[in-house]
Amino acid sequence: MHNIDPHKTGLCLGALVGGVHFVWALLVLFGLAQPFLDFIFMLHMLRPTIIVDGFSAILALSLVLVTGIIGYLMGYFFAVVWNRLHG
Repeated sequence: MHNIDPHKTGLCLGALVGGVHFVWALLVLFGLAQPFLDFIFMLHMLRPTIIVDGFSAILALSLVLVTGIIGYLMGYFFAVVWNRLHG
């Protein structure tokens, strides 16, 4: 088994998680988030009770940064554990 680089794994997962939340922020910005949520809930046979608020650039930036950092940390620690278990 090959070792995986914790930094690269962290960057990859951080970019993925942060990127998904960036797309969510864009959906909110363009007013598409509520219809998207309504559709997803309908597919799961649920009645949506969540209401999307208006867009806030500060909150959107915070969301992307925090989730990106959390994704990085998760990827980093995953790689460290993987390397220890398979080393």
